[in-house]
Amino acid sequence: MSENSVNLAALIASRICHDLISPIGAINNGLELLGMSGDLGGPELELIADSVGNANARIRFFRVAYGSASDQQMGRAEVVSILEDMCRGARLQYQWSPLDACNRREVRLAFLALQCLETALPYGGKAKVFCADGKWTVIGEATKINVDDDLWARISGGQSRATVTPALVQFAMLPEVAKEMGRTVRVEQSLDKITINF
Repeated sequence: MSENSVNLAALIASRICHDLISPIGAINNGLELLGMSGDLGGPELELIADSVGNANARIRFFRVAYGSASDQQMGRAEVVSILEDMCRGARLQYQWSPLDACNRREVRLAFLALQCLETALPYGGKAKVFCADGKWTVIGEATKINVDDDLWARISGGQSRATVTPALVQFAMLPEVAKEMGRTVRVEQSLDKITINF
């Protein structure tokens, strides 16, 4: 990986800030509308509530995907709660199939894989996570998939000249985190499906 650790940390921080700026801005807009109307009810509070919910969901998701991970277990209820909050009002829907608690490091890999899929499914779709005998499969399905082959080559250790921007930092993180865990990431693609295995 060409990015050093310091630069990678900066990319992660930029990514988080980039994704949080819109909901925080919407909260501010809602407060301004509330102040102008003098009304404490109506669509203004709904806008604030939705934005706060969105910001909270992303923070929880990013904490797992980009934060430090130990060998502690994450319960299914916690993981599903995070993903359900991320899906609220979004075009991309997540489905978490593992029924038991999972190692936080493995959940981290799955969340990074989901973020990679998010870039390939800009018009929405379904992303499903499966685990059997310690082997993970993350599948993205949609009627229209948009894949930058050069960028996706980075995930499975192929040669890539794609520039990693803050919005694409997950493509640098996923293979590095997998390597630290002694895992290899493989990607398969068809017209309407992308499968990530690790």
